Amino acid sequence: MTEDLPELRASDADRERVAEILRDAVAEGRLAMEEFDERLDAAYKARTYGELEPLTADLPAAAAGPAPLSLRKESGAPTPWSERIVSGTEGSAVGIALLGGFQRKGRWTIGRRFTAACLMGGGEIDLREADFAGPEVVITCWAVMGGVNIVVPPGVEVDVRGLGIMGGFDAGEDGVPGDPGAPRVIVRGLALMGGVGVERKLLRAEKRRLKEERRRLADNPRKELD
Repeated sequence: MTEDLPELRASDADRERVAEILRDAVAEGRLAMEEFDERLDAAYKARTYGELEPLTADLPAAAAGPAPLSLRKESGAPTPWSERIVSGTEGSAVGIALLGGFQRKGRWTIGRRFTAACLMGGGEIDLREADFAGPEVVITCWAVMGGVNIVVPPGVEVDVRGLGIMGGFDAGEDGVPGDPGAPRVIVRGLALMGGVGVERKLLRAEKRRLKEERRRLADNPRKELD
């Protein structure tokens, strides 16, 4: 889709999506560190889709990736699950925080298997706008004196199978039934003197939409009953 609009301005979310693909590629050994640095620098300097396109053209994660954020529908309504499960895409597979942090949020694709490793650091995995590489994804968390926070949208079923030793592995969302056609997220691993948390949140845009809908119903109750 982007090749048809090479001069269209890219957004911050578009640049960040390319950066995540590059980080996964260097972690998987597809890119040398020197080439990764060059491409990452070019990604954050890019102004258009035409400048972003070549940076991931030879990487498999970009082959069937989602459309840029600014080309998605802007209505504020959630994207149907059938459009968010993109089978055949590799997606992001690794997040590492060593005395630091990592973040996956906005428009991105989580792979069928994702490993989060945090040593005296923290990671955030936000799935509210994410696409899924399959109907079931497994997130394996290793939190040693650190933490991983996973945010899921309403409708996603979560199965928590982790263990906390002198730490915590939150299972508060475990077993909540999912919507028909929604993906299933399995969270497993170990929290040693650290913590893994799972929480369910709406996007701000969705909260605003629901708030406006409630206000509209309150203002016109008789009309809705007719």
